Amino acid sequence: MHHYKPVCPAVPDLVASKKESFFSVGAPSHIARHCRKVELFLMKMQTKTPLAGIDFHAPSQEVARQLIGVVLLVDGVGGRIVETEAYDRDDPASHSFSGPSERNLAMFGPPGHAYVYRSYGMHWCLNFVCRDDGHGAGVLIRALEPLAGIGLMRERRGQDDVRLLCSGPGKLCQALGVTRAHNALALDAPPFALSAPGEPVVVVAGPRIGISKAMDVPWRFGLAGSRFVSKPFR
Repeated sequence: MHHYKPVCPAVPDLVASKKESFFSVGAPSHIARHCRKVELFLMKMQTKTPLAGIDFHAPSQEVARQLIGVVLLVDGVGGRIVETEAYDRDDPASHSFSGPSERNLAMFGPPGHAYVYRSYGMHWCLNFVCRDDGHGAGVLIRALEPLAGIGLMRERRGQDDVRLLCSGPGKLCQALGVTRAHNALALDAPPFALSAPGEPVVVVAGPRIGISKAMDVPWRFGLAGSRFVSKPFR
């Protein structure tokens, strides 16, 4: 008499526990293969759950546009995203263009995680990883409208003008306390928190800035009329 678990575990148990895979506990091979497929499907669907109403498996330019107006907090400090830039592995301006490396590995997934790098050896820059695991795409968070923890932002930045606290990727990371320690962390768990916009937003687009390749690609997005972007849109 064969002794093995039911054909497939209950969906809530599988999703909640992520413990020992069913296919390894003694079931006949054809049942184990079937349940392995079910398990992989459920795990994939779990990772595709929208975060702040955004599917991070989508192309980076779509995610970058959808992030405008989203409220980003890091340990309770942050504000409304007003400027982003999209990057993809086929984009010569992207860190992923030359393939994975120790520095950019987090950019290759999984989606919905942070990719943090140091720019010119001086400033940290925060990116949100998108597309399928292994693809190599992300969205640079360029600017925020400060909403929470403004006093701490001013202390970290040594700057009183609220418009200048997060008006650039390096300034933003300094104000929010983002460092390499945040690299590869999930965006749906502390210290990160993302909230969907409370109302519709108007998004403008234009060429990316601060790069020397693919400068004409219009993958820079911003909140129309915002005073908090790093550079006005034309």
